[in-house]
Amino acid sequence: MAEFKAFPKIARLTNLTMVITEKIDGTNACVVVTEEGEVLAQSRKRFVTPGDDNYGFAKWVKENEEDLRGLGEGYHYGEWWGKGIQRSYGMTERRFSLFNVGRWAKREIEIEDGFSKELAPECCHVVPTLSYSTPFDMDIIDSTAYYLTEFGSEAVMDYMNPEGLMIYIPELHKYVKHLFKAGPKGEG
Repeated sequence: MAEFKAFPKIARLTNLTMVITEKIDGTNACVVVTEEGEVLAQSRKRFVTPGDDNYGFAKWVKENEEDLRGLGEGYHYGEWWGKGIQRSYGMTERRFSLFNVGRWAKREIEIEDGFSKELAPECCHVVPTLSYSTPFDMDIIDSTAYYLTEFGSEAVMDYMNPEGLMIYIPELHKYVKHLFKAGPKGEG
């Protein structure tokens, strides 16, 4: 006999929250902390090691293993970016910026967006939060995009060619991206 499966409830667009962050042009990366406290590095498609690396990310993870263990058990996704990676942002170093702005803050800040934040490990950055809004509103997305294109990156001061926006919808556990113009890979 077949099991009854109800059609899932559909969220209303007017009730959705959106968190807009700057989309940083680098390479997708993840720090994995296992239940046993082992710290691993992965790219978008595979685990990486210092001997089989992705722009030096696994080497950086190994060098910062003790601090990264402080992220706690789980998969901690972010962007590995900076010198020699995609846009480079005029930087002389590379950074790992965590995506989960609902959990992590780079420095102590007054909480205005309803999130309870923890300080990220010293070796990590957090992607810049540009807007937090309920309900979902295309005008806010457009004005945030205008701000970033006119005044430049929030991740690196005076960098005037930001890649775009990431819009996270917590109720759907989904990201969507809004790219401003073609970057190094010809994406638009």
